[in-house]
Amino acid sequence: MSGDNRPPAQEPASLFQSLHHVLLELHQNSYPHVPNPPQCKKRASVALVLRVRPTYNHRPDLSSLLRNDATASVTEQLDTFFAQEWVQNGDAEVLFIKRASRVGDRWTGHVALPGGKRDPEDADDRAAAIREASEEVGLDLTTDDCIYVGNLPERVVTSSWGSVPLMVLCPYVFLLTGPDTPPLALQPEEVASTHWVSLNVLLSPSSRTAEHVDMTQRLASQGGLVARLASRTMMGYMQFSAIRLNPTETLQCGTNLKRGLETVETTIWFQRYTSWFHKPEPSKPNPPLLLWGLTLGILADFLDMLPPHTAVQLWKYPNFTAPDLRLIVNLVTYQLRKRNTHQVKFGARRPSETAIDGETAALPVIELEKDDRNQVGIGGLGVGRYYGPSDKYPDGSAYAVGIMLRGYYDKVRLALYIFVVWRVALGSVAAFCFWRYLRRKRLTV
Repeated sequence: MSGDNRPPAQEPASLFQSLHHVLLELHQNSYPHVPNPPQCKKRASVALVLRVRPTYNHRPDLSSLLRNDATASVTEQLDTFFAQEWVQNGDAEVLFIKRASRVGDRWTGHVALPGGKRDPEDADDRAAAIREASEEVGLDLTTDDCIYVGNLPERVVTSSWGSVPLMVLCPYVFLLTGPDTPPLALQPEEVASTHWVSLNVLLSPSSRTAEHVDMTQRLASQGGLVARLASRTMMGYMQFSAIRLNPTETLQCGTNLKRGLETVETTIWFQRYTSWFHKPEPSKPNPPLLLWGLTLGILADFLDMLPPHTAVQLWKYPNFTAPDLRLIVNLVTYQLRKRNTHQVKFGARRPSETAIDGETAALPVIELEKDDRNQVGIGGLGVGRYYGPSDKYPDGSAYAVGIMLRGYYDKVRLALYIFVVWRVALGSVAAFCFWRYLRRKRLTV
């Protein structure tokens, strides 16, 4: 309308504008240090390494390429980097590793970020991340062509079943400023392959999927194989949020570890046997590369700051594949999920996705109500003890999915009790009907 005096609609910021803003924010507002919980001395660090891959039509002229000035402030370095045309027209990517198969490794074969445990020789947690990146993939994060940006929220990693604190996990963000990435050298005992994945893939709703996890894997040592199979038959698998990765560049390690092959050979017979009971997905010759669990939780803290800001909407509550158990969980948790989602919608501004897998849980450190503090939920479903400062920051932000999960696993535990009663009652009715049928058959004969 010609008489409309409203100001013109502001164009949404591009991904690179938002990325620039996010990196500046991370640099200017560091997340607080999380001390070790009681009886837990281990700390580990990971490196979230970003690069910009030039497109074919916007490759920079090496003769006029702006080299990063490491003597300038980080703010000035970031401003100079994002002002370049090849950067604005490039594709921002994140470096992932696929861990080598190793006996006793909780995260064997998982997609992860370069990193590992802090050694006594490391000056601090960031030094551990830098050292591990150099050892695992041969990437030097101390050169002038790399900017240390800042950190992401530190987390206490606990064992899922026992909720015993294992370590404090500290993520750090680095940005490579050159158009050509230095060649990587993979350590075969730690890394099976490396993968550069576009931020557009990580942010796309079409990349969202689910990972099916066997939550009965520890029953074999407690109740034996029969107990494990019985639990699997009743409960099925558990579904966790995941992202299907589509790497732009992959480097495979040329060495196959014998012990990794032995691990596969000793477990394949059990996988074939249990597949008779539950088969969540048809077998594929080349299974997709999935990001889930601990690493997805770390990435979500970063991705949620970028458009389209839909990580919370795309996130789904963990649940089971058994149809009747899934229905019971949905019914029992309905009001809680509705209330928690309402609190997130009108409260939290900086959402964060939970980090859970079949072996461990790592949630951002939050401060619960007094009657909820240090409460341990059902083993294996990602509830542990929480330590450290409040999740409220001066800007009023909060961890959205941390709020969404509050009280959820208490309800899931109740749902499991109802499920067991339901299955026992159903089995009893089936047995009674079968007995009546046999009795009638004998009488007729």
